[in-house]
Formats: sequence, C-alpha cells, structure tokens
Amino acid sequence: MAASEPLPPSGRTVIPVAHGGLEAILREPAAPIAAAVVCHPHPLHGGTMNNNVVYRTAKALVDAGVAALRFNFRGVGGSTGQLAYLRARHPTLPLWIAGFSFGARVGLAVGAEDAEVTKLFGIGLALTMFDHRRLAGCTKPKAFVQGSEDEYGGRAAIEAAVAAMPEPKRLWVVDGASHLYPGHLDAYEAAAREAVAWLVAQV
Repeated sequence: MAASEPLPPSGRTVIPVAHGGLEAILREPAAPIAAAVVCHPHPLHGGTMNNNVVYRTAKALVDAGVAALRFNFRGVGGSTGQLAYLRARHPTLPLWIAGFSFGARVGLAVGAEDAEVTKLFGIGLALTMFDHRRLAGCTKPKAFVQGSEDEYGGRAAIEAAVAAMPEPKRLWVVDGASHLYPGHLDAYEAAAREAVAWLVAQV
C-alpha cells in the first residue's frame, strides 16, 4: 500500500519492500506531533508486532500524540524501509524509533546513526545478548524502560549501561518485572507513558 493511501480503520497495511511486503499496523492520532517505528522482539523466539509490550508501547505513543507503526520483521531485517514509509506518509514530522528486546537492538542501532531519527525509546535491552555500544556516542534524547529482574540485564546492568551514555537520557525500572513483564504489564505501560511524555518534552 502506498504511503499516501488512506488506511482502513484497523490501521493494517502492507509496506512494500524488495522481498515482497511487511505486514504492519499504523495508528495515527488526529494531529500527530511525531511518528515512531516500533520494533518487536526476535522473530525466531516468537516475537511479532502483536507482542504485549510492543502493543502497549504503541498505545502509549499514540495516546501522547505520536503516530506509531509496528510491523512484522521478515527474518531478522532492519528498520530502514519502515522509516522511509513513515517519512513518506508524514514528511514534516520528527521521526522516532522504539524497540523491545531484539527490536531495541535493531531499532536503536539504526536510530542512533540515522540523521532523520530524532528520539529513541528502548525497552528490555538484552544486554547479555546484544551489543548496544552504538549508543555510547548518541546525543539524541534516549528513554529506557527495563524490568528490575530482567534475565538479560537487570537493574544493576541497565543502570551501568545507561550511565555510560551521553545526555539527554532517562531510565525507568519496573520493580519485580522480568524480561517479558509477566504480571507487570500495567506497571510497564505506566512507565512507558512517563517515558514517552519525557521524550515529547525534549527539544
């Protein structure tokens, strides 16, 4: 579907890419202030755009006035095509990237280096699995939400990682939550809303 075409009420669309198309859902507020790509966990571990954390992340963004595009990776591809789709659909809006787990690794790496991306939102950084050193020199606003008991990077690990990054940055830790936030999704969403509000306020 071309970026300029009206979306169905469900927000479902297919983004054309070289190998075919990526299934996606785009939710747009009435007067968006920015547009964000939301990247999901690793597809080989069952990650999809319908993951609970990804869904709630998109919801927090849309409720704050940010158009949110979540999509299904094919294999382990990147986010460049999705950014191009959002840029074509919203040519004047600031672009953000958000990602959860593997999606944070892919999305934040792209966002740190792409001059068009202005703000980054990382959730559940899998610090023991993925290298996030590309963020070490990134001076864009960066918000992070992590479970205190995350199996791939708990409180001490994420606090150390974020401390090593340049400002502006802010970290929210959800007490008692493990990587997928079971039993803590409401607390995650509350933290995500605060994180998005903080990003909105950064100029």
